[in-house]
Amino acid sequence: MSLLYEKESYEIRGVMYDIYKTYRNYHKEIVYHNSIYNDLIDKKYRVEKNKRINIYHNSKKVGTYVPDLVINNIIVIELKCKPKISMEDRKQFWHYLKSTDYKLGFLINFGNPNGVEIERKIFDKARGEASA
Repeated sequence: MSLLYEKESYEIRGVMYDIYKTYRNYHKEIVYHNSIYNDLIDKKYRVEKNKRINIYHNSKKVGTYVPDLVINNIIVIELKCKPKISMEDRKQFWHYLKSTDYKLGFLINFGNPNGVEIERKIFDKARGEASA
């Protein structure tokens, strides 16, 4: 069984580790945001910053989700810069992912002094709720 978007996931993780090695946990989120954007563009990915994704309920638009980055129009990335990812962060990200057509997302935190936290989440409506 292969991983969903295995190549992209591997390269995204590599970029996150490289950026953390460079900046540790000493900067604001925008520094990491721009660094990820530039590094993934250099790797020939199509990267969208702050893409507006409409949220619908009963076929009516009820809001907008704006992830930090969308990679190749298949993966969403949500960034944090705090000492630890909270359960509320995880729940919010899960519901954001669930409300879109995207199957894969990364919740990434650069604020932890022990290293970058990378959580890979899958939501595939065909298989029901799952996380990896």
